[in-house]
Amino acid sequence: MTDHGLDLAVIGNGRTAALVDPSARLVWWCYPRFDSDPIFSRLLAGNEEKGFTDVVLDGMVDAQSDYIRNTALVSTILTDHHGNAVRVTDFAPRFRQYGRMFRPPQLFRIIEPIAGLPRITVRVRPTHAYGKPLAWRTMGSNHIRYVHDDLAIRMTTDGPLALIDNESPFVLTRPLHLVFGTDEPFPGDLASTAASFADQTRAYWLDWVRRLYISYDWQEAIIRAAITLKLSNFEETGGIIAAHTTSIPEAPGSGRTWDYRYCWLRDAYFVVKALNRVGATQTMEDFIGFTLSIAANADDDLKPVYSVVPTLSLDEWIAGDLQGYRGDGPVRIGNAAVDQIQHDTYGSVILAALPLFFDRRLPKPGDESLFRLLETLGHKAAKVALAPDAGIWEYRGRQRVHTHSSAMCWAGVNRLAAIATRLGLADRAAHWNAIADPLHAELIERAWNPKRQAFTAAFGSDDLDASVLLLPDLGVCEVDDPRFVKTVAAMERELLREKHVMRYAAEDDFGLPVTAFLICRFWLIDAWWSLGRREEARELFVDALAHRNRYGLLSEDVDPKSGALFGNFPQTYSMAGLILTGMKLSRNWEDRYWRG
Repeated sequence: MTDHGLDLAVIGNGRTAALVDPSARLVWWCYPRFDSDPIFSRLLAGNEEKGFTDVVLDGMVDAQSDYIRNTALVSTILTDHHGNAVRVTDFAPRFRQYGRMFRPPQLFRIIEPIAGLPRITVRVRPTHAYGKPLAWRTMGSNHIRYVHDDLAIRMTTDGPLALIDNESPFVLTRPLHLVFGTDEPFPGDLASTAASFADQTRAYWLDWVRRLYISYDWQEAIIRAAITLKLSNFEETGGIIAAHTTSIPEAPGSGRTWDYRYCWLRDAYFVVKALNRVGATQTMEDFIGFTLSIAANADDDLKPVYSVVPTLSLDEWIAGDLQGYRGDGPVRIGNAAVDQIQHDTYGSVILAALPLFFDRRLPKPGDESLFRLLETLGHKAAKVALAPDAGIWEYRGRQRVHTHSSAMCWAGVNRLAAIATRLGLADRAAHWNAIADPLHAELIERAWNPKRQAFTAAFGSDDLDASVLLLPDLGVCEVDDPRFVKTVAAMERELLREKHVMRYAAEDDFGLPVTAFLICRFWLIDAWWSLGRREEARELFVDALAHRNRYGLLSEDVDPKSGALFGNFPQTYSMAGLILTGMKLSRNWEDRYWRG
């Protein structure tokens, strides 16, 4: 099996989320929101043993950990050399109660003896202010409060408080329950409440999964990817974050450490498409609503990235108290990309809104007033379509007229004409077509590089770029256009490393890139499939699935040499790509049960 590196599971409930490792150590938990200060920060603490909670089994020789089937609950069984065993179940509660969704910013942990008399130590070492130990604490009758200034976290438990507080071992003879979260008394009986919450949360996820529309092949992979996208959705506002972590490096020692706990409007196009494909229409509508509420402020230019609470600052700074993932820093908080010019954002929001006009399942279809809002974005897209920007890969040191950005601007304008036609607004359709057609002609002409025999990364550039693989998908050219076929061939020669696909091979502001982007592999697979190269496409997809960690999750990048996962985790782009490509390549359901 591949050295996955990031062998972690995500648990969550649409309001909070945490990462747990295969030995049932919670190593990352931002509280109370996805982009808040991490109470558990061990993932980025280098060799410092801080920012976690775990269950240490004396003489442990085996750990088996996995999701409970079709849910977001993780079950881990730890066994010692005498055969004594303990099961740890981790989850964040999520279920309907009193006619609304119950999703508090809490984590539940149930620790049960399942064989013999296991001897365990329960350790709780929270942090605050990005890596400072949360050392000051007070004990109640069945809880410990961890306090610093205006921050207070409460752990409520029916376990032996003094032994937990002193990290002393004890023999586990009955189930224990721990709840981490808000500093308020826990109502009711902890044991029965925890058991009930676990059952109701499990039932919620099973019910959510049974309503998904999935393909015949790779069902478990697609279900897990769909649940993971759902866990990246901050339900209060509808925002979907790019990943739950910050500063997992794209490659060891690269300095490419970014904070991905935010919502990139560009992701809207891919994520909405993936959610639509699996029938998760509520989450899709909420995310469209999030992007449109931002776009509704017509006076402001769109930023590339926003917090799940869109008005919050994303100023970038270095967290000096965290050494970094495996000691590899710096750890960045916030993201300077917020100040970049990235023109593809305008097209992304328009494309993401398309289902509101064309998907008949949705209860609130798009109308003329929404179309008028999108037109304000279209005017901006038309204005900047052929202007330089930082591009999809967010170059920090240069601006060019990027082919992908221009293509997204054109696609936005083009789709406005389609929406106008759907709404019966013939004059507006004519208006947008009159803008789109000359734009398309110039885009196709200037993106083509006769010397390289390829559509290149930017107008007048010799560099190749995997994002150009999206041109047929956006409608810029047909997949069998000879120029696109030659572009794919050029990428195979220069961007393919074994079975891994690079974003680009040219040097950027951080030197030569060394890791491959997983989403780019899915784009190449899609291109091959559309070109009729079906066997090659399936083979490359099956290989991509082998890079998922034990829980079925993917990060952003993979090291072509070792196969290890790198980059922030779990990566929304990668999981959306898995869904879209898997659904495209799958055999259909008809007759599959008996054909095998």
